[in-house]
Amino acid sequence: MIYADNASTTKMSITAINAMLPYFDNIYGNPSSLYAFGQEAKEALEDCRARVAACLNCEPREITFTSGGSEADNQAIISAARFGAKKGKKHIISTAFEHHAVLHTLKALEKEGFEITLLDVHTTGLVTPEQVRDAIRDDTCLVTIMFANNEIGTVEPIKEIAEVCREKKVVFHTDAVQAVGHVKVDVQEQNIDMLSISAHKFHGPKGVGVLYAKKGIPLTSVINGGAQERGKRAGTENIAGIAGMTAALEEACKNIDENAAKTIPLRDRLIAGLDKIPYGELNGTLEKRLPGNVNFCFEGIEGESLLLLLDDKGVCASSGSACTSGSLDPSHVLLAIGRPHEVAHGSLRLTINEEFTEKDIDYIIEAVTDVVTYLRNMSPFWRDLVNGARPHVFAK
Repeated sequence: MIYADNASTTKMSITAINAMLPYFDNIYGNPSSLYAFGQEAKEALEDCRARVAACLNCEPREITFTSGGSEADNQAIISAARFGAKKGKKHIISTAFEHHAVLHTLKALEKEGFEITLLDVHTTGLVTPEQVRDAIRDDTCLVTIMFANNEIGTVEPIKEIAEVCREKKVVFHTDAVQAVGHVKVDVQEQNIDMLSISAHKFHGPKGVGVLYAKKGIPLTSVINGGAQERGKRAGTENIAGIAGMTAALEEACKNIDENAAKTIPLRDRLIAGLDKIPYGELNGTLEKRLPGNVNFCFEGIEGESLLLLLDDKGVCASSGSACTSGSLDPSHVLLAIGRPHEVAHGSLRLTINEEFTEKDIDYIIEAVTDVVTYLRNMSPFWRDLVNGARPHVFAK
């Protein structure tokens, strides 16, 4: 079995697993307890907070532990919106291809009277700083733009966008769930005010993440209850998960250049192989792309059938975000970059890492080529394309 869906989730590293083990049976106290056993857990919690902060180049008090990227996105956006509303600012800027954790939160705020501007991401899947500058108004309270897209892997010019926001005195948040651990992230150097992370995207455990919020930005609780996390996120902290995330993050950041150097040539080999399939195209730009992301659209096929047949051949892949895998609608990301519905339905996302070999890549190319050919031979829609009854979308 070749697992090529690392954007969905990653295998936990041995480093992360070993870091978690002591907190299941030895140091299992509640970090809010005052006795020594609880305070031992509290010390571990604060040690992890400091180590995560070091990876992002921020202060420990700017780190809030969450249940993952979706919660962090929700809290960041709602906090900035509530703070802005107090000053009469109820305009938020984002993009049309954000993760649904962002888009659905914005939709909810829209019902409360906030005005939302979704920027065009063009055929490349990139937003420009000039677009952001032109969209900012006197009543803009937040710009939220993802660091790297979860489906097509494009990496946005985050530092330049953040510089525009800093100049205009507008809070800038980035969903960095796909980026952290794979490309360099430095919140100071990149002028980031708020940032969301999810551990299971870089070989950590599921169900744990981080919200970085620059000091001075007030956070609104989205989970009410106890006074954990400085009163900003109720609920007993998942110490084992936080320990695993911290170890995985340190390991990923330490090896980021080495892993990218291994992964990028394999990614490019995969792209070159899939590009030989007629009437298929890479989604997003090749130059500004996550090291392990490959996303193609193929004419004349349906994505679900493609995935099931690849599974029969021992290849685990996806057609987009795992969070929407049950949806029959085409990817909103692909529609945002201008792919028509009939092509967006035939998408394939393959996300690899440094553990892959050239043999793995060549097998994937062979499997995808065989399955695409098989499905096209069965498809009346493909016959219409071949016979000229319908026009091709792609040039080859």
